Amino acid sequence: MTTPVEHAPAPENETRERPRRRSWIRALVPALLILVWLAAAGAGGPLFGKIDEVSSNDRTTYLPESADATVVQKVLGDFNDSESIPAIAVFVGDGTLSESDVSAISDAITSSTDVEGIEDEVSPAITSDDGQAVQAFIPVSGDAELSETVEALAEHLREAAPDGVTVFVTGPAGFSADLSAGFAGIDGLLLGVALLAVLVILVLVYRSALLPIVVLSTSLFALCVALLVVWWLAKAEILLLSGQTQGILFILVIGAATDYALLFVARFREELRSTHDKGAALFAAWKGSFEPILASGGTVIAGLLCLLLSDLKSNSTLGPVAAIGIVFAMLAALTLLPALLMLFGRSVFWPRRPVFEPEVVIAEDGHKTTGIWARLSRAVSRRPRAIWIVTTLVLIVGAAGVTQLNASGVSQSDLVLGASEARDGQTALGEHFPGGSGSPAYVLVHEDRLQDAADVLLASSGVDGVTVTAADSPSGSAPVTEDGIGAVGAPGTPAPDPTVVDGEVLLQATLTDAADSDAAADTVRELRSELDALGAHVGGVTATSIDTNDASIHDRNLIIPVILVVIMLILMLLLRSILAPVLLILTTVLSFGTALGVSAIVFNGIFQFPGADPAVPLYGFVFLVALGIDYNIFLMTRVREESVKHGTRDGILRGLSITGGVITSAGLVLAATFAALSVIPILFLVQLAFIVAFGVLLDTFVVRSLLVPALAYDIGKRIWWPSKLWRRGED
Repeated sequence: MTTPVEHAPAPENETRERPRRRSWIRALVPALLILVWLAAAGAGGPLFGKIDEVSSNDRTTYLPESADATVVQKVLGDFNDSESIPAIAVFVGDGTLSESDVSAISDAITSSTDVEGIEDEVSPAITSDDGQAVQAFIPVSGDAELSETVEALAEHLREAAPDGVTVFVTGPAGFSADLSAGFAGIDGLLLGVALLAVLVILVLVYRSALLPIVVLSTSLFALCVALLVVWWLAKAEILLLSGQTQGILFILVIGAATDYALLFVARFREELRSTHDKGAALFAAWKGSFEPILASGGTVIAGLLCLLLSDLKSNSTLGPVAAIGIVFAMLAALTLLPALLMLFGRSVFWPRRPVFEPEVVIAEDGHKTTGIWARLSRAVSRRPRAIWIVTTLVLIVGAAGVTQLNASGVSQSDLVLGASEARDGQTALGEHFPGGSGSPAYVLVHEDRLQDAADVLLASSGVDGVTVTAADSPSGSAPVTEDGIGAVGAPGTPAPDPTVVDGEVLLQATLTDAADSDAAADTVRELRSELDALGAHVGGVTATSIDTNDASIHDRNLIIPVILVVIMLILMLLLRSILAPVLLILTTVLSFGTALGVSAIVFNGIFQFPGADPAVPLYGFVFLVALGIDYNIFLMTRVREESVKHGTRDGILRGLSITGGVITSAGLVLAATFAALSVIPILFLVQLAFIVAFGVLLDTFVVRSLLVPALAYDIGKRIWWPSKLWRRGED
């Protein structure tokens, strides 16, 4: 028989040391996490003012490589021997301009080369047929600060122009300067408005002095680190970054990180009521929050990465950029926030610290019996079918407005809201000159087909004139007629030879209509169909808009179904059910349709917008479906957790009453952050802000609060088909 070995008891001092070591480790890990985040955010913070160094708003850089406009854009520099951006100076008199007026205008144009950033190849003054206006083409250096240079040019020309003459600076440089000015507030104004809105909501939700700052710091640190990674990837030309992508990244990270923090804090507060030790409560909250936060973030990331299937690079690059932001939003909520909560403990909720009251928690059994969400859950249990049927009908009525949405594209002059000198200049230009002056259609064709291509252009009623790039010509181009290339200069001067690059020549067709008009787009489409047999490529401002819109429509029709399938598969894995994910997807799509329908009515009837970019519905869908499904994930994961313990119908009511407050707060935060996009006077961002903000509120207060719980309650345990929960006994 073996005698058991008796171990000597641990020395008393060692027994005392173990709690001390555990306490020391529990203090060290949060401190290290905070230091790591602080260092990373410190490196990313200064990059807010340097984003323009690695970003571009040039639409041609986002087109597919195979697009005609892209092919032409790549070789323009070889023909022009310059990377300059043309500005069009337009001078309009009160009546017919006198010879002295024209002479003074010519002097002003010639002296414009004194403005920093203006190149020397300024065109001579061109007087309109009615004698009331003059135009000139002034090249702005591609290396210049565009907004400042265009503003300085406009100021110089106004000072030098005769009295009674109005001056505009328009053309590609003018519109690009407008865009740059529109995005100028994206670093300071947008971020400030978004943070202020979130702070106000957090103060109202928590009624605490410290907790809103802790939560907001978590979001801001996540944004700084995300920006650090994105900035260096853009600098290495791995990612493309634009002002539009930048604004969405800011809003998405602030909104998502705050939402995840709200969920975690709610769970932490709940655990503090039943657990005295803050470390144990924090760990329990982390375990309870990890799955829904990971599932929510993973769903958003999966939806965003579907954008990689886009032909349009502005879409495909948004996917990874925004996904990086979501990754750091999740990491901040699951590492930095717990570290800060461990540091402050119950004090973070001051002056409304949660009280340790396990006997009350046991009595409640996790089910709140008072408050608005408890009353709402009881209402759902009484009339579930009536609630979900009426709610569905109301949403369908709202979705009918989708037929009013005009998302076929908008002209370049309508991209910026508010006053625009470039837009006014374009209007003045069209009143006195051919509408397409300064923004020609470029035709790249083999040198042997030059005259054939020119004949096609000259035969079009939408073309006012045709020239060919010729380096020997004083103006850099020569006119082309049905008889061939015309002479430039004094009578008897021989016609210059066209510039040939790799066997190709570049024709320039001045359109009769404004380059960003529907009529010009129709002309370019007709020209492309006729020139295709000659192997020609058509580029320019109008062609770029056409290719951008066509690629956007292709992306929208491809990506929306793919996102639905991907998110449905994720929900099936998460909820271990087929029926529940299908119903959740259907309710979310209905919510999106209603948001889009109501938005269309508001855009047309109240704001009177000229239309919408084809990418607006796609972006709205990505954010509303991916983010809207978040709230269903928060709700249904808790419902499933409660259903395992109490049965499906009781679990639905418990899940609704427990998560109602935190999900509503999260919805308000996300809606407020996206609404902040409207402070940037860019039509696309303002429309996206309204669609997503309204859609999130609709999803928060109607779909997740009424439709989903009532529908699930009416179906009962069959909602979990074919999982084990479905095969259990009666509800």
